[in-house]
Amino acid sequence: MHKWILAAAAAVCLFANPRLASAQTDEIQVYDADLTPPGKFNLTWHNNYTPDGIATPAFVGANVADKSLNGVTEWAWGVTEWFEAGLYLPLYSHDKNLGGTYNGFKLRALFAVPHAAERKFFYGANFEFSINQHHWDDNRFSSEVRPIIGWHLKPWDFIINPIVDTEYDGFKNLTFAPASRIAYNFNEKWALAAEEYGDFGQFHDLSSASNQSHQLYAVVDHTMKAFEFEAGIGFGLTPSSDKVTIKLLIIKDLN
Repeated sequence: MHKWILAAAAAVCLFANPRLASAQTDEIQVYDADLTPPGKFNLTWHNNYTPDGIATPAFVGANVADKSLNGVTEWAWGVTEWFEAGLYLPLYSHDKNLGGTYNGFKLRALFAVPHAAERKFFYGANFEFSINQHHWDDNRFSSEVRPIIGWHLKPWDFIINPIVDTEYDGFKNLTFAPASRIAYNFNEKWALAAEEYGDFGQFHDLSSASNQSHQLYAVVDHTMKAFEFEAGIGFGLTPSSDKVTIKLLIIKDLN
């Protein structure tokens, strides 16, 4: 399993190039390396709304974040105890300039140590390949490499996702957009967390502090009989960040 993770990481890095930060996103989540069991389907429905965000398009004709709704249904299939395959479809938005739009789709491969939720220390790596519509990203193709490192120190969880984005335009242009999470688990059904999502710009020319994007989220997780949900509100910490974003994830096993 370790060889598969390293091989996949090497393959992506060979073709890597950076992804410029867009003004909106469809998925706001810190990965915890928990995998869908082999032979099972899982659905995670992502939605986020930005009541007060960046109103300037990232490029001509782009969706804008301000007062936009963005989301995607994420379908997952457990292949083995250490590998999960995923499909994001459809990606959609509604913003004040373009109205409702379809944003494309993504393929995902998640490799992780088996039974991560039961381990004190866990790790993995997620790889995504995106086919973008012209109003969502000015590059037709983009990818994400997301290492996952974390600790379950009951009742606390500490998780880091040092994400690298690419648009296949050169290794030097890789973009660093990490995410992290600290959570307190009151019991098996309720957890309260703080999450941080950043975008430092390209590795070879990191953005100044004011031009970086950083958002801090307060998040609550709740597990119910029929499904799980994760809800949070995020606040921008820099002038280049959306001021307020609300996120909601609904998670359900389908078989």
